[in-house]
Amino acid sequence: MCATGLLRRTEDGGYVNSATAQDLLASDEADSWGHILVGWKEVYYPAFAQLTTALKAGTNTALDAYPRTGTTLYQRLAHQPQLEEVFHRAMTAFTLRSLDALVARPEFASVGHLLDVGGDDGTTSFRLAERHPELTATVFDLPTVSRLASDHTDRVTLHPGDIFEDAFPTGADAVLFSHVLEIFSPEQISRLMRKAYDALPPGGKVFVYGYNVSDDETDGVFSARLGLYFNVLASGQGMAYPAVDYENWLTGAGFDRITTVRGFPYEHGLTVGEKHSS
Repeated sequence: MCATGLLRRTEDGGYVNSATAQDLLASDEADSWGHILVGWKEVYYPAFAQLTTALKAGTNTALDAYPRTGTTLYQRLAHQPQLEEVFHRAMTAFTLRSLDALVARPEFASVGHLLDVGGDDGTTSFRLAERHPELTATVFDLPTVSRLASDHTDRVTLHPGDIFEDAFPTGADAVLFSHVLEIFSPEQISRLMRKAYDALPPGGKVFVYGYNVSDDETDGVFSARLGLYFNVLASGQGMAYPAVDYENWLTGAGFDRITTVRGFPYEHGLTVGEKHSS
């Protein structure tokens, strides 16, 4: 433990946490790396033992470790509440590590009602509502995921459902896809973009936030690992797509005034589009 830099030996022969361990691991706060590492141990690492098998098969064979119905990890975790909670606690912790830069973006200051599609336990919506007092949000995710958002308020409400099978809630002037589209195929992403377009009023905006591999798909170590996780376990498809792909999907759905902001932590980017105002 000392060799890894996690512990430090004191002059009297005892041991104490290093500054790194104290900052990242000892805390039980929502953004602790301790939650992230437990998630990796319980969910990610066992799946990567199936890496070669999955890549040869061209599908997420590691999903066999979670027997139940459903073609994605998220559907099958719905039948294992304890493991689902571990998984989403880890997801929330990592989201918090990359969220401040998104919340600070001036584009959200003009949003009145945000529809957070695939919004997990509502962490992103809660932080946006804290930063922007005029913003309210609706978090749209699976019922078993919505149960984890126990501290929702009158400014952040829950809409349990299936983002593919159910209609998007109406009344929002902006739609946010945060850490959700990369899970799916281009065809599925295009479908979700069209649903967002149909749910928005003229002038409404769509925000796409998440990992962006480089435009030539040769750079981005976090994005590369994420792509393996999707294909080996999560969904059998998807990747940390280049920003230009999201721009093209938004254009195909009818959005214009499309821009991408790059340089967020952990290889993240934000792509914004607007629905025609006429």
